[in-house]
Amino acid sequence: MHFSIPDTEEFSDDNGANYMGYNIHVNGVFHCTVRYKQLHNLHEQLKKEFGANNLPVFPPKKLLPLSSSQLEERRAHLEKYIQSIGQNPQLVSSDLFNGFLLSAQQETCCETNQEVPLEVFLMNGFQISLKVLTTERSDQVLEKVCQQINLASEYVYYFSLFLIKREDDGDITVLRKLQDFESPYISQKSIQGVHRVVLRKSYWDPSYDLELLQDKVALNLLYVQTVADVERGWVLIGTDTQQQLASLQSRGAKREYLELARTLKYYGFLQFRPCVCDYPRPGSRVLNGDASASGCSSKTQPKPKLELSFEYLMSKDRLQWITIASEQAILMSVCLQAMVDELLLKKTGTPRKQPGDRARKGSWSYMKRDGSSQLISHSNSVDSISSNSDSANGEVKFTPKTESTTSMRKLSEKLSSVTLKSSNKPIPEPFVENDAFEGIGDDDL
Repeated sequence: MHFSIPDTEEFSDDNGANYMGYNIHVNGVFHCTVRYKQLHNLHEQLKKEFGANNLPVFPPKKLLPLSSSQLEERRAHLEKYIQSIGQNPQLVSSDLFNGFLLSAQQETCCETNQEVPLEVFLMNGFQISLKVLTTERSDQVLEKVCQQINLASEYVYYFSLFLIKREDDGDITVLRKLQDFESPYISQKSIQGVHRVVLRKSYWDPSYDLELLQDKVALNLLYVQTVADVERGWVLIGTDTQQQLASLQSRGAKREYLELARTLKYYGFLQFRPCVCDYPRPGSRVLNGDASASGCSSKTQPKPKLELSFEYLMSKDRLQWITIASEQAILMSVCLQAMVDELLLKKTGTPRKQPGDRARKGSWSYMKRDGSSQLISHSNSVDSISSNSDSANGEVKFTPKTESTTSMRKLSEKLSSVTLKSSNKPIPEPFVENDAFEGIGDDDL
């Protein structure tokens, strides 16, 4: 997870006193604005739950008003603190940390806890209409969607909710996967342009397809996404294969369609926007990535804004640094992290997350900007600031649209330090290198 606090904003409270708000960005996207004392309160609660020795150092309080240089220093220290939290799998996945970020998003966007309609789409334009609470986070909405379409619980977390943007030329861009610390309703509402919340498969190893093909609903979801990818040209097919796929599609032979599609080049890849790379030479146009290592494909980029650097296994015992310049560099980094996490989960035999795993007893508090605190209770169905709120059952309707272990932790932590920098200005702060693949064998890659 990539956290940053790139800037600050000055506010005034009800008494006219000024205070500084710190804008937290997650994976390159603005998420919330919080005060120093809110982060300090979070730190104190994390200390109680995980122990002070397991937390990074928090910037100390100051008795006197801060100068401009001191405010900038505090911003940098807070950014370093939250980045350190983001590199600790135990902390970043905790209910406390995720609950804080969700509550901060609600407060920043001035959202109250209420029931609202939310449309979730499939890749072919089919629409799922349901009711959600503004306070429901992504995994809760995902479970609600999957429950309403009768997807077996063991297959729920093979899928995720994504934000997708429709471009002016009619094409679509997968912006990002919605995380558990955000509300899909708020996240979609807070960005400009035509965006949709879309249900897509959320794994990289195509061998998982074989498990999902045993379930009628899961098979249908894979089929719908694959047909959409083929129609958009995201999967490379020849004329003969195209005719075979069309014939299978016309006969409703979904399993046979998928079995053929799984043999095609770039099946299961995620399409990125145009980008350039320094391999095999600087300025090289990236056409397609190797599915076994990158699981993505992309095209040329005229004016890249960010760079992603990582080590690539060129051959046995030979790793080489690769730098990709793209405005989606952070998304690429997140995808690399997800691929390594998935590889290690499979290697260690760790079971995939299941609905109900989130359940936790107890509660914690969220300090608002004005200093007041609200009790955050956790239940099986909803994280809620209001203890009296009830989650309504969603109603789903499909409407056709015309538009068509320790080792594991170490490796995951390594990848969270993938180099990300601006490609058009000097790096203001030092960065750490990435050696995520050093502990993975040739057979894995």
